[in-house]
Amino acid sequence: MSTIEKVAIIGLDCADPVLTFERFIDELPNIRRLAEAGTFGNLESCMPPITVPAWSCMATSKDPGTLGVYGFRNRGDHSYDNLTIATSLAIREPRLWDLLSQAGKQVIVLGVPQTYPIVRPVNGCMVTGFLTPVLPGKPPQKFTYPPALEAEIAREVGEYLLDVRGFRTENKRWLLDQIYEMTDKRFRLAKHLLTAHPWDLFWMVEMGHDRLHHGFWQFMDQDHHRYQPGNEFEHAIRDYYKHFDGLLGELLDAMDLDKTAVWIVSDHGAQLMEGGICFNDWLIQEGYLTLKQPPDGPTRFNFDLVDWSKTVAWGEGGYYGRCFVNVAGREPGGQVSSDRYEAVRDELIAKIQAIPDHHGQPIPTRVYRPQEIYRNVRGVPPDLIVIFGGLRWRSVGTVGNGSIYTFENDTGPDDANHAQMGMYCFSHPSLAGRGRDDTATLYDVAPTVLEMLGEPVPADMQGKSLLGTEGSRRAGA
Repeated sequence: MSTIEKVAIIGLDCADPVLTFERFIDELPNIRRLAEAGTFGNLESCMPPITVPAWSCMATSKDPGTLGVYGFRNRGDHSYDNLTIATSLAIREPRLWDLLSQAGKQVIVLGVPQTYPIVRPVNGCMVTGFLTPVLPGKPPQKFTYPPALEAEIAREVGEYLLDVRGFRTENKRWLLDQIYEMTDKRFRLAKHLLTAHPWDLFWMVEMGHDRLHHGFWQFMDQDHHRYQPGNEFEHAIRDYYKHFDGLLGELLDAMDLDKTAVWIVSDHGAQLMEGGICFNDWLIQEGYLTLKQPPDGPTRFNFDLVDWSKTVAWGEGGYYGRCFVNVAGREPGGQVSSDRYEAVRDELIAKIQAIPDHHGQPIPTRVYRPQEIYRNVRGVPPDLIVIFGGLRWRSVGTVGNGSIYTFENDTGPDDANHAQMGMYCFSHPSLAGRGRDDTATLYDVAPTVLEMLGEPVPADMQGKSLLGTEGSRRAGA
């Protein structure tokens, strides 16, 4: 009887379950055989379903509030302009590879977001992810552990692409070529690492699906307002999924599948973007945000523009909206007294959820208080988390727009937004395949992998093993 000795996780940022398991499945033979032999389905993401912090939520089995990471940029304190990028320095909870390294297991970590800078060694090797700084014309700096791995990568793949820089572009042919080059090199490196280095856990993340969805969704989706039948890139997304499946097959051929449990997993899904809600313009319109003087036209939101003595709240742009209340005694120019704070949040929730679309129809929108959806609330959370129209609308932070609705992205061309449901599939000959199971969450990945490798599951992990026997393995149980 085959037993699990290794676990390989092939992470696909933004890979969508509908495209993977329904629309394209007949053209993805390698994913199809894993799904048919194993367990697969929707994988519910964290809230918000954003690359940062989703992969760290998956690797720790902890929610964003517990991690204190609410998106790519987070407030360092309650001053107005202290926004910092959430690198690996922001993650203080042990991730799966940390736990396995401590247990003496050997790991290979390739391209997982929020691994730069490498702040602690792993028992094996690590190549950092797409947030690694890269200077034009120069290789990434200190992006491997051990450091000597950089030279090995150069020998194997030449110039290694951590990401497609400038993927929000109108030059779609260039973008497509860059995505394929990045993906091909990542898989070439992955195959080299897992055949040349010992490992018990192999975890890679490929960014190609995400960059492709954001750049090419309008060309595929007939419901997109910019879709044109028969366009040059109509099948770009389908063809990339097929190309990935071929690379997956080559990677699987390099593994001992009798000993290796294989996962395919994404951090969130994808969907068309209807448009954007100019969040700060709406707050101005409703009297919550006051500028020192009206801008002449669309202007990037700047804290120096704000008259804080007359401001109740302001918003941040992005795939989801963050609303911050200007609280007296907390923010430097705070105006909302602590005894009015909850009433102001209640009022904002009701009004934001009632914002209609540009035709006056319900979107609908959901607004969350962090304290109600997270086990812990650490760092400096937004006062409200805003999901406009189920993420079919993004939050636009600029001010001075002619309308609160826009159909041009303020950070460059972008056709898609994230969706709450990502995808997963895992398979091994020793496991009875259960077919489709849409009840899993990304918090379940780490405890399941620990059980697969015979390691205890820490009691503070928020997910459950998908093998159904995690209780006996929880530390302290």
